[in-house]
Amino acid sequence: MAMVCLSDFEAYAKKYLPKIAWDYFAAGADDCTTRDENILAYKRIRFRPRMLRDVSVVDIRTKILGSEISFPVGIAPTGFHQLAWPDGEKSTARAARAMSTCYVASTYSTCTLEEISRAAPGGLRWFQLYIHRNRAASQQLVRRAEALGFRGLVLTADLPYTGKRRDDVRNGFRLPPHMKVKNLEGAFEYGLPPNSLDPSVTWNDIYWLRSLTHLPIIIKGILTREDAELAVRHGVQAIIVSNHGGRQLDEGPATIDALVEVVEAVRGRVEVYVDGGIRKGSDVLKALALGAKCVFIGRPALWGLAYRGEEGLQDVLRILQDEFRLSMALAG
Repeated sequence: MAMVCLSDFEAYAKKYLPKIAWDYFAAGADDCTTRDENILAYKRIRFRPRMLRDVSVVDIRTKILGSEISFPVGIAPTGFHQLAWPDGEKSTARAARAMSTCYVASTYSTCTLEEISRAAPGGLRWFQLYIHRNRAASQQLVRRAEALGFRGLVLTADLPYTGKRRDDVRNGFRLPPHMKVKNLEGAFEYGLPPNSLDPSVTWNDIYWLRSLTHLPIIIKGILTREDAELAVRHGVQAIIVSNHGGRQLDEGPATIDALVEVVEAVRGRVEVYVDGGIRKGSDVLKALALGAKCVFIGRPALWGLAYRGEEGLQDVLRILQDEFRLSMALAG
């Protein structure tokens, strides 16, 4: 079957992944209203295309926090890539490097930060952090990431507790015995305990992170003007407008709708990115037109891995890249 658009990869992943893995990746919280709204909100936005603009040369490169990427699409942090492909995050890192873009590795990777770094030396990588009650474990992760050449620290702000994802509850989701949350091995005596995340985290903890690292801090999970202003005030370098793919609080705003409010609030003082619901190159253009510097894809990256590992993920990125370039040209 020819893979022509991202929904082809979604259909493949749904057909061939084990049900428990598909359900985990596809899950939204509660009724999945926000998960679905992330996609629908893009469909309601219309272009105002301009004609006769000489689009013989279309330059789609950009920079995020000073690092050049080949086009404004990075790979969002998602957990447990080995559920999609045996090589897991190593394949993700290789695909991102091959396509000259940014990969944000998750705290909940099934490969270690060291394995990810070795798999794609020289690639642009950021590290996504969850702060655990065991602060020493989080501190050690930050220092490891910096020592390994990761170039940004992404603090996820929207997960003091895990949202209720009904299919995971029904399936009794847990990692298969041969897979581990590799970066936290040894931090907890018996694997990762439930409720290990620290729900007491506040804005002041950004100062704590600041004291641990020289890396720029990017805060992920901002959806309101008020929090965007607080992020700037607390000295973060960038914001990712995100609702965790609709997996946390159901019936919050679609990220593309929240983007406008956040961009307006920060007034160019920090870079703003967005994730959630991006399925076509034209979605990328819409996000940029509304003020995002770059977008990040979550589930589509996993579908690409499920299709053919790093090659499949490169295919997904290449399709988005081609569609984005075409949308830019056709919109003038």
